[in-house]
Amino acid sequence: MERPTTAHPLLILAMDQRDSFAKLFGTEEDEATPEQVERMRAAKTLVYRGVAAVADQVEDAQIGVLVDEEYGPAVLEQAHADGRVLAYPVEKSGQHLFDLEYADATPEHIARWQPDYVKVLVRMNPDDSSADTQDQLGKLASLSASLHGSGLPFLLELLVPASDAQLASVGGDSTAYDRDVRPGLVVRVMEAVQAAGVEPTLWKIEGLETAEAARRIVAGARAGGRDADCIVLGRDAPQEKLDHWLQVAAGVDGFVGFAIGRSIWKEALEQYLRDADEATFLETVGANYLHYVRTYLAAR
Repeated sequence: MERPTTAHPLLILAMDQRDSFAKLFGTEEDEATPEQVERMRAAKTLVYRGVAAVADQVEDAQIGVLVDEEYGPAVLEQAHADGRVLAYPVEKSGQHLFDLEYADATPEHIARWQPDYVKVLVRMNPDDSSADTQDQLGKLASLSASLHGSGLPFLLELLVPASDAQLASVGGDSTAYDRDVRPGLVVRVMEAVQAAGVEPTLWKIEGLETAEAARRIVAGARAGGRDADCIVLGRDAPQEKLDHWLQVAAGVDGFVGFAIGRSIWKEALEQYLRDADEATFLETVGANYLHYVRTYLAAR
């Protein structure tokens, strides 16, 4: 696998959602019937097909896929066959605190799918309780050591949701929180993660409003001479907002791509579940992915 760079970024189709994905089909992850599971698997395969159909239009970039084995086993197999950069999630879905989906069997699941990156999602804020933070850091450190011992790159998706006090400090304005408060909190969380011995290869970061904030985040990722990079995530943002985040990130050295999911396929999937128009679904997913690819590449 070629390491992504500013000049040759990694542009990931993300569809590792499980808990929220099941809700689109009117069920809960742990309550889905076999028939519903098959429908969800078929839907993720269609999402991948939509992007695969436009792959030959992506130049000067690597196409990546982030997908789970619960609803995306066929995608994992096809992405391997197509030579895509494959990221594989190992966290339990829909939980506030990080834990491994497969506990002690995690290495066996990773070995089965042979991903290029092993990914986890973590929600963490400096205002969290010390007990919760230490619990998460301990589990992350154990996973990080295991991955580095196996030579596997670690992709850490970091969400820093506002505490009530932090949101109140900007008058309840979530945009002001993203712009003025969150970047500093992200750096503080990064410091705590690194101090615990957790060493991501790639940090998957919520969109940033300014280039100055993006540079702060890269500096945090690379603190102490670390050889780490960042990619920007989509957070189910509307197109105008996400375009701005991509343009900010693409122009900052150390940001080497994106991982976008629901902004590419959620609305199209909801429409498909209503009308079963497969051709339109595939076309829409492909067009949405290409839009974000072109937006990112044009802003480098």
